[in-house]
Amino acid sequence: MRAIDTNVLVRLVARDDPTQVARAEAAIEKGAWISRLVLAETVWVLDAVYRRSSKQIALAVEMLLDHAQLSVQDAHLVARALEHFRAHPKLGFSDCLILETARQNGHLPLLTFDRRLGDVDGAERI
Repeated sequence: MRAIDTNVLVRLVARDDPTQVARAEAAIEKGAWISRLVLAETVWVLDAVYRRSSKQIALAVEMLLDHAQLSVQDAHLVARALEHFRAHPKLGFSDCLILETARQNGHLPLLTFDRRLGDVDGAERI
């Protein structure tokens, strides 16, 4: 299965350039793999560039997890990060993904200076 880069995934989600959207859709017809890093970058772009709300970002991640042609790296981990993000929308999705990655690998607590993240189970503010 081929992997896709952030700019391809952003086109699929943002749908802002009809020509590139069509090319991206054609490219994933036979399936494509999304790394966690590409997903995190895409979420950052949706937030910082497209000014999408936490709810819109959560919906986009959910749709990617459920997409028939897309396979997300460690989908179960991403789904848990999505649960945290929905429960704590003031946190960044990347923070939730970092926490769940640490949890999956048995490296808790996650040490942080972030007050909000430090209040989440599994994280510790230092």
